[in-house]
Amino acid sequence: MTVEEIEEAAQIWSEGLKGSPAVTERKHPVLPQEGKRNVLLTSALPYVNNVPHLGNIIGCVLSADVFARYGRLRGWNLLFICGTDEYGTATENKAREEGLTPQEICDKYHAVHADIYQWFQIDFDFFGRTTTERQTEIAQDIFWRLHGRGFLLEDTVEQLRCESCQRFLADRFVEGECPHCRYPEARGDQCDKCGRLINAVELRNPQCKVCKETPVIRSSKHLFLNLPKLEDELEQWLDKSTGSGDWTANARHITHSWLRDGLKPRCITRDLRWGTPVPHEEYKEKVFYVWFDAPIGYLSITANYTDQWEKWWKNPQQVELYNFMAKDNVPFHSVVFPCSLLGAQDNYTLVNHLIATEYLNYEDTKFSKSRGVGVFGDMAKDTGIPSDVWRFYLLYLRPEGQDSAFSWSDMALKNNSELLNNLGNFINRAGMFVSKFFDGCVPEMLLNEDDNRLIAQVRWELKQYIQLLDKVRIRDALKCILNISRHGNQYIQVNEPWKKIKGGDGDRQRAGTVTGVSVNVACLLSVVLEPYMPSVSHTIRQQLQAPPTCVSAMLQNTGTFICTLPAGHCIGTVSPLFQKLENEQIEVLRKRFGGQQVCKRHSSIINQGFQAETGNKVRGLKAQKAEQSVIDEAVETLLDLKKQLSLAEGKNPEPAAQKRKKK
Repeated sequence: MTVEEIEEAAQIWSEGLKGSPAVTERKHPVLPQEGKRNVLLTSALPYVNNVPHLGNIIGCVLSADVFARYGRLRGWNLLFICGTDEYGTATENKAREEGLTPQEICDKYHAVHADIYQWFQIDFDFFGRTTTERQTEIAQDIFWRLHGRGFLLEDTVEQLRCESCQRFLADRFVEGECPHCRYPEARGDQCDKCGRLINAVELRNPQCKVCKETPVIRSSKHLFLNLPKLEDELEQWLDKSTGSGDWTANARHITHSWLRDGLKPRCITRDLRWGTPVPHEEYKEKVFYVWFDAPIGYLSITANYTDQWEKWWKNPQQVELYNFMAKDNVPFHSVVFPCSLLGAQDNYTLVNHLIATEYLNYEDTKFSKSRGVGVFGDMAKDTGIPSDVWRFYLLYLRPEGQDSAFSWSDMALKNNSELLNNLGNFINRAGMFVSKFFDGCVPEMLLNEDDNRLIAQVRWELKQYIQLLDKVRIRDALKCILNISRHGNQYIQVNEPWKKIKGGDGDRQRAGTVTGVSVNVACLLSVVLEPYMPSVSHTIRQQLQAPPTCVSAMLQNTGTFICTLPAGHCIGTVSPLFQKLENEQIEVLRKRFGGQQVCKRHSSIINQGFQAETGNKVRGLKAQKAEQSVIDEAVETLLDLKKQLSLAEGKNPEPAAQKRKKK
């Protein structure tokens, strides 16, 4: 820190809240305003029939929520839109599995998603869905505009057709052996084992998932988006967007790799029943392919939020568009969807900033609902760990530059070290000193060089926080918050106000200054924590009785650390913010979400089946009066199976000792 920086920080600190902007309430509908920074923010639409796991949550909605909350605190005019993606083969499959209609499945799981995001405190302006009339209207309008401008092609595609079901089998309605790795349950679009993309007609020994019959190859006519015809215009737009906007490195790389070998026409229709209908007479039995249709959901969801949706989506001069997603969604947002909008030639708002994460894994493996591996959104609240702690840890290890992995032991470590011992310890001590030594009122502060140096250090971290979040460096900005509380803890430890309060007037004055500065640092922490841990942030401000204007005042411009709790300000009741996560608690959770119960249950079911089969065999042998040695062998097998079943169910496999009969 230079002398000039320290003096400037002290001067700004002393100005306090005078002239701070008034707090404005969010009013709906949020619409673009002249002279303001108008930010339209979307999170990738989660597929409706999947319960989102922690990786899905950090990759899309949680990252977007942090940035949305931050933007609102900065005074941007911001609209945050999301919703469930509800059309396609996966929904039809799920409906068949559960014995419901596709619409009933969508209604059921839309509510599940909404509940999960509400528990995680995701503050959407509107959370909608794609199965709406507005979706049909807008998608069909874009289709006709592309058709009328010559950007669609017709071509014939070989597909698998089930003669028994009288239907073409879209991707997930067919399974067979992977042509690459021989995995026997590969889907018609991708193999879950080797990850390779597959054309359904390449599958060996294919089977219809509905009736298990062997399908035949038939031709079907489809419509394609002529990407090569739009390639030059796309590249011009991409040069401008990636040059002026914040695109993550993986988004740039993935987009470049798609363009490097030249674009190819992409099919936009599917032989399905559940989807947005194609309005063309020759294709009336088909629906739009989900990746042509789904991104249009951003527009239709906004249209269901406000009739004035075009002020956001047909206003590139006034609106900045941020898209948040995981890296697998990048090409559809950077190539396919922009080509649809460019070809429609209707002044659509295109993405300015494309923010993509890498993948979050679970411990040393992948999340799997079927195997019971990993924490899914509907399970997190049953752990007893508050949603703010979940938010903190997921954001702490957000996979920004490379894949990262959730770890129970690391979550406990970060909770106990960073939240409890660092952040919570500092804020609690600062508040307790005011309550205990100064009757709950902030004491007079006479700053010396050490105090001014701390103020300058905290101001520098605040500026870094703002610079990083402006560039959507969410994980790195969180480290700035923890650095601020570390500076505060060191400041308290060096100055020891709990000792000085017992000394003479000079020492008591020094204790008052250190306490007053510390509680103001705690107030700043409540502000910068709001995007990350909204409930904790609110609790801190309640405990400190902080003025509402402190939030917007300190996040103005490049960051302004000011004295928001002046001498004489009375605080409320102070209490601890965080609880320790004990090793025993973590070990229970690790076992619960490690898939062991599912394995035990599966082995139990299998053994029960074998046991019943072997029992029938023994009875049959006895009835046939087979040789005793053959019967004895079958009985031995049966007893062994009973023992395995007992172990799988956690029971004692040894028979209880029989009581001796009384003579």
